[in-house]
Amino acid sequence: MRGIELTPEIPVDDLAALGARAESEGFDAVFASSHYNNRDPILALSRVAAATDAVRVGLGVANPYETHPVALASRVATLDEVSDGRAVCGLGAGDRSTLRNLGVERDRPLRRVLETMKVGKRLWAGERVTHDGTFDANEAALNYDVGEIPVYVGAQGPHMLRMSAKHADGVLVNAAHPRDFAWAGDRIEEGIAERPDERGAFDVAAFASVSVAEDGDAAREAARPPVAFIAGGAPDPVLDRHDLDRERAADIGEHIEAGEFSAAFEAVTPAMIEAFCVAGTPETVADRMAAVLEHVDSFVVGSPLGPDREAAVSLAAEALDRGYRER
Repeated sequence: MRGIELTPEIPVDDLAALGARAESEGFDAVFASSHYNNRDPILALSRVAAATDAVRVGLGVANPYETHPVALASRVATLDEVSDGRAVCGLGAGDRSTLRNLGVERDRPLRRVLETMKVGKRLWAGERVTHDGTFDANEAALNYDVGEIPVYVGAQGPHMLRMSAKHADGVLVNAAHPRDFAWAGDRIEEGIAERPDERGAFDVAAFASVSVAEDGDAAREAARPPVAFIAGGAPDPVLDRHDLDRERAADIGEHIEAGEFSAAFEAVTPAMIEAFCVAGTPETVADRMAAVLEHVDSFVVGSPLGPDREAAVSLAAEALDRGYRER
């Protein structure tokens, strides 16, 4: 898979046009991030599907807290229908600070994601489901036919990585540095060892923040917002792996939770950008992509793309082509 993430912080028509541009540049999957403070990703992806011919359209990623998992399964199935079977269901635990804005506690995230995936697949298969776990469902069913929909789990921590390898169709590894992918690969292999043969092949995809521009400094500056969100929510072992200041990262997280975004972005250091984003000129980005591709099967070019989104789609496609050739 050669994917790209488009964030619905821009109007839906503009996002659909970017999706069409991405398809013309050779991307075969378009993901839309799912946060309540942006536009609805299902609506956005349905417009991408209408503007394209063959790209897969996927949530990158939805959390099973702000929407009931049964309702989420139905929304994904609807996207699959309007896209003529091109939907991908991306599931993850969600951003803790964003969920707190909604008064939602992210309780037992691994179990919640696993149960959501299992129940969704049963509903798509036409079953009537009763479930008593991290959420409840009583004789729930969809009253329309659904095909098979691949499920990718957005993962960073060891337990979610192992679970995805054992149960899902693929994993979107939320990282950008080869060091993190090498570590994640060992956790994924532990899950693969317990994966039943009947579940078929498993796709390991990098879901990496990328910022590319002819001006490398401008690309790195554009990376500050997503890196702030990543650094502010990064667990201590990840920070330690890159020798990053735990206290500074915690301060960034507190600024984000308080809605003080400018302060959060300003607190991002060059080392954080290096750790959490593939950022720079097309040549620099291609080299880094090649290093990441040594550890994964697929690559999804994630937000922010670059200071100029349209130009970045083309530059990222070229860099990814080179990365695949050089790995």
